[in-house]
Amino acid sequence: MTQSKLPTSAYTLREGETYVPLTHGQDLSEFTLKSVISGIVLGMIFGAANTYLGLKAGLTISTSIPVAVMTIVAFRLLGAFGGSHSILEANTSQTIGSASSSVASGVLFTIPALFIWGMNPAWSQITLLAMCGGLLGVLAMIPLRRYLIVREHGKLPYPEGMACAEVLVASQGNSKQASGVFWGLGFGMLFKLVTDGFKLVSGKFHLDLPFKAQVSASVSPALIGVGYILGIRVAAVMAGGGALSALVIIPLINWWGQGQAAPVFPETDLLIADMSHKEIWHRYVRYIGAGAVATAGIITLIKSIPTMIESFGIGMKHMGQSDEKAVARTDRDLSFKVAGSLAAIILLVLTFVPGILGFIDSTLTRGLASLMIAVFAFFFVTVSSRIVGLVGVTSNPTSGMTIATLLGTSAIFYFLGWTDTAGKATALMVGTVVCIAASIAGDTSQDLKTGYVLGSTPKLQQIGELIGVITSAGVVCLVVMLLHNNVEGGLGGEELPAPQSVLMKLVIDGVLDKNLPWALIFIGVGITAVGALLRLPILAFAVGVYLPLYTMAAVFAGGCTRWLLSRRQSEAVSEQRREQGVLFASGLVGGGGLTGVLLALWVGVNGGQKIVGFPPQVSSATAAWIALGTIGLIMYLLGRMAMRRPS
Repeated sequence: MTQSKLPTSAYTLREGETYVPLTHGQDLSEFTLKSVISGIVLGMIFGAANTYLGLKAGLTISTSIPVAVMTIVAFRLLGAFGGSHSILEANTSQTIGSASSSVASGVLFTIPALFIWGMNPAWSQITLLAMCGGLLGVLAMIPLRRYLIVREHGKLPYPEGMACAEVLVASQGNSKQASGVFWGLGFGMLFKLVTDGFKLVSGKFHLDLPFKAQVSASVSPALIGVGYILGIRVAAVMAGGGALSALVIIPLINWWGQGQAAPVFPETDLLIADMSHKEIWHRYVRYIGAGAVATAGIITLIKSIPTMIESFGIGMKHMGQSDEKAVARTDRDLSFKVAGSLAAIILLVLTFVPGILGFIDSTLTRGLASLMIAVFAFFFVTVSSRIVGLVGVTSNPTSGMTIATLLGTSAIFYFLGWTDTAGKATALMVGTVVCIAASIAGDTSQDLKTGYVLGSTPKLQQIGELIGVITSAGVVCLVVMLLHNNVEGGLGGEELPAPQSVLMKLVIDGVLDKNLPWALIFIGVGITAVGALLRLPILAFAVGVYLPLYTMAAVFAGGCTRWLLSRRQSEAVSEQRREQGVLFASGLVGGGGLTGVLLALWVGVNGGQKIVGFPPQVSSATAAWIALGTIGLIMYLLGRMAMRRPS
């Protein structure tokens, strides 16, 4: 019989104590057809939803806990028709399903830039590229498991992995908490249909102020859910960055531009005095924000250098011990020789098979790109696997790692003269593989931590991660293409700005074309430097500067909701409300994202024809009151779900 709660030794070990997995001595089913299929299906669903969210807001959420909860529900529904399930089966499903969020994050950081450049790559090309990055990340992490997960148990907390283990254990006796995910999914889907489908309510509103300043907010359950998950501090810092752009930087640019008699680069046609708030943001603030985000990513990476060097050195020291013969089932990994051979095959495929890595038909170019992938991926996978053990997946500086990879690759390509569009695409694809590899390595580490605590077989989990990568990569890339072709403006447009990918595009263009407006970039550098001196979470602040205020305002509303629910509460009540609210918020994110994908699919199937709506003709002031009331309703529902008493 599975225990009802994790022992204290799951978190800390006394001197001389050895951790005994939760299911030790039990003969439980684990890697079954039911667990594999459910993990694949849930991974596809949440991968599609995360893809939409990432393209819209530049953010993705960890899907480990929602997938774990949905797995329990699915298994219990199947149990109504006979049969049973074990906690290890649920963990297998969660391991497979959660891989999609890391694949989506890596793809969204980079691949949309190809479409913005007008290249329109084939689905097979970007899918194979995503698979290669994901597989390399999983395989490179395998030799590190015994040290990072087993020997460092009690020292490296792996917060998401432990949280997921707690949810799986709690769900064995109580499934009421799962209803929050369903309520969130339902409300998120309904509201997305009302706003973006039938357009009965505006999806965002704005109020113009003097000097072209503007206050705006998105009426988005998904973004409010993201804010609840992030918490008040991060949400407030991000909203502060957005307010700085909308209420300070744009009015200052407008004031300065009144005296300019000619267009100011990078604008070539309009005078600043004749530009709207939106045009000033697009032509100037976007570059300031790009400089801020790039600087924040690099500073975050630099701060991590001591940990990175230590992690890499320790990882190399213990890597050679991975082939020791394991006695216990819970200590069996995929063979290091098998993992190394598969990784070598992937790199050889990238080198010698045309049509995957870039658009240059040269084995020499692909070989050099593959070599850079091997170097950057090997280093950043080792680093990422340990950093997430300290600070969690959400604080993993993946963007900084990607920017560093792109800067290094672009610099080498520049000196070799590969500065055309094909060279840019190849540099971007190197960054794609490395970004996905580092991202999936962090997810794999968290999943292996969950499995270690519960008593899963590492080898089966590692196989599950590989399955999750292979099955979700195609769906994520298909959704990217579907949205680009069927959403107004495509990727990089107003509906789906793809902010992270646009940033990576700017990095490559800046190095290879030497045409960046450096004055604006350095303003962004200075803003981040001041934020660092003030000890702000600089990456969150810089992202706020880079993204429109209406996005950050919705995130701030979610963060405020969580703060209001937890203030002046005991630690136990506060934690309970956080957990229940996160499940409902995850449902909001999933529902909104899935409906966005379905609406795009509807447009594609119907030859570009959208759902016919009946938008009411109301004044801007009335629309603002309607929007504020709707945001209040979403916050109220989120609060009610978070305050429900568990059975």
